[in-house]
Amino acid sequence: MAALRNLLCLVIGFALAHSLPVAAQLSPQLPMVEVTSGGPSHLPIAGRNYLGLNVGRAHYGVPCGSTSLLCDDTAPSTEFYVGRMIGNFWGVELAYLNGGGAPRAGGDLRAQGLNLSLIGRAPLGHAIGLYGKLGTTYGRTENPALAGNANDQGFGFAYGAGVSFDFTRRLSATFELESNEFRFAGTGRDPVRSANLGLQYRY
Repeated sequence: MAALRNLLCLVIGFALAHSLPVAAQLSPQLPMVEVTSGGPSHLPIAGRNYLGLNVGRAHYGVPCGSTSLLCDDTAPSTEFYVGRMIGNFWGVELAYLNGGGAPRAGGDLRAQGLNLSLIGRAPLGHAIGLYGKLGTTYGRTENPALAGNANDQGFGFAYGAGVSFDFTRRLSATFELESNEFRFAGTGRDPVRSANLGLQYRY
């Protein structure tokens, strides 16, 4: 996932480079804003809300073990998220992740959780853009390979990057690579990485 980390750094740096000139242009205009009573405000809205749905394939980093006859490291994954852009380049996002069930001896290896991330966006053209995210995931996992209490939970590091294509001003398609760290009973922290296709709606 070194390429994903490099792309994430590139997107955040590109967004920062674009946001600084914009902030410099806007700051001298602030004293010129006039607020009048009794009429509607004509100031632009600073933030944009959005929601989205991703589907993809998750890859579990938990080892199968040498005696396991039934083992699959991949499973279908889904992600539902809501977010808000603060300005044109930065935002925050809250997501629910479900890594599906990867077949193992005794049951399915599962991971799900809530993710909170800082988002950085950088336009590449009229309809195409890059984005990266960095944050934390609070997850809950089940490991059927262990007897007794095979559940675990806790916080882990999360990051990702992707590309978006705007169909309209409100609707976009996305392709995203992401990694979320989960705590698994018996193994400690292990990443669950996924490649996702999705739709995003802005309102």
